[in-house]
Amino acid sequence: MKKVVQVQSKKDMAAFIDFPHDLYEDDPNYVPELFIAQRDLLTTHPFHKHNSLQCFLAYDGDKIVGRIAAILNNAHNEFNHRNDGFWGFFDCINDQETADLLFKAVTDWLKAKGIDQKLIGPTNFSTNEACGLLIKGFDSPPFLMMTYNAPYYEQLVEKAGYSKQVDLIAWHWDGDGYDDKSVRLLNALQERLKRNNIIIRKVNLKNFKSEVEKLRTVYNSAWDKNTGFVPLTDDEFDYLAKDLKLILDPDFALVAEQDGKIVAFGLALPNYNEIFRTIKRGRLFPTGIFKLLLNKKKIKSLRIYALGVIDGYRKMGIEACLYGTIIKEYKRKGLKHAEAGWTLDNNTMINEAIIAIKGDPYKKYRIYEKQI
Repeated sequence: MKKVVQVQSKKDMAAFIDFPHDLYEDDPNYVPELFIAQRDLLTTHPFHKHNSLQCFLAYDGDKIVGRIAAILNNAHNEFNHRNDGFWGFFDCINDQETADLLFKAVTDWLKAKGIDQKLIGPTNFSTNEACGLLIKGFDSPPFLMMTYNAPYYEQLVEKAGYSKQVDLIAWHWDGDGYDDKSVRLLNALQERLKRNNIIIRKVNLKNFKSEVEKLRTVYNSAWDKNTGFVPLTDDEFDYLAKDLKLILDPDFALVAEQDGKIVAFGLALPNYNEIFRTIKRGRLFPTGIFKLLLNKKKIKSLRIYALGVIDGYRKMGIEACLYGTIIKEYKRKGLKHAEAGWTLDNNTMINEAIIAIKGDPYKKYRIYEKQI
């Protein structure tokens, strides 16, 4: 007999984190999340200071067959003047009854918290973290900080009464299959920006704390009109920045600055999933840490993680300069693959710009919604 129980102990949480490893044991494209990172995200992340989360496990007898988290995102509801609930960390065997039981547990928990508008997911916790259900592009592993799931999930979610809220697109370039116009025009574009006292430079890692304070303002204003956006608190942004500092390549961490004010930034990250997929069950110890340290320089792909320009500075050529600089470094380092993702399917301006540099919309993710 199937049942759903709340995660309450450390042992339950470990089982919650580990379930996808068993579910995808034979899937060559599955990439395990690092256990330590997932545990911290679910228990000590600054998100929990202002919001609530309850994880659930589905059992069939003594065997775990599914998991899900109910998420009360107060910041989203305050910023967007809503009373919505969220779900994430959804993984399930191909069984509608199990999926329905998990969604019922989420619904009941969120209704008890006073949620009475929409249920939205998957988001882990919001669009600031990994989000979206993969619905196209199952033939390759996910890039760093992108989600992955089996094709049957789409049917499980839609049969549970959910419909599309928005789609997220991931774009791919293979080898040198990109338009290098922005590289060829880079010097001219930079000279034009200099006439407005705007320079493109690398993030100063020696003065990282000060840089982070400036970047936080850009981050929270560059995407504030996007569907589902939630501003990050100071603690949340510092947590994100601290994590990213561990893995970033300074050559791909760029800012546009005018008279000391940061007005845009572009960040591309080495695709550490090339290594993570070889770390069994996401455990860095005892051997995973050596794989991580020894193989960092062997990474051959890159994820363009974020590129944002604040209002008033768009369409000045800053975006092209940031892209051009990233492409130039990608080429210099001899990398083989790049992904830009994700972008909203309704963001026509940025999507047309990516198509213009020959981006291939090779993966699609969907965020669903349902009236409660």
